[in-house]
Amino acid sequence: MRGVFADASYWVALLNPHDQLHRRARALAGKLENADLVTTEFVLAEFLNFYAPRGAMLRSAAAELATRMFEDPRLEIVPSSRALFAAGLALYRARRDKRYSLTDCISMAVMRGRALDHVDLRRCSTAVNL
Repeated sequence: MRGVFADASYWVALLNPHDQLHRRARALAGKLENADLVTTEFVLAEFLNFYAPRGAMLRSAAAELATRMFEDPRLEIVPSSRALFAAGLALYRARRDKRYSLTDCISMAVMRGRALDHVDLRRCSTAVNL
């Protein structure tokens, strides 16, 4: 299986058992056990920002998961860089007709550059060919 990009919605749903997509995320995590996962520092910032106002317990759990992510040899976390930011910004500017966030655009730049599949919990649980 080629690499799979995991966005913030995947990490958010995976962490919180009360999230409406938690079951899908857990099932998908099992299927992705042998996959090479890729995410970015921008995605991790979005994930942590999501949990920041949701109470001490969830904030702490999010921080713990993010810490473990950096220790996981199967997960590549693409570091922030000026070039990556610029690539995302170019897409953001070019697609004014869309509601993509800057983080989404940066993620798309990484996926395109590496020909990655994308975990998409909202559409049929995944866009990945499993």
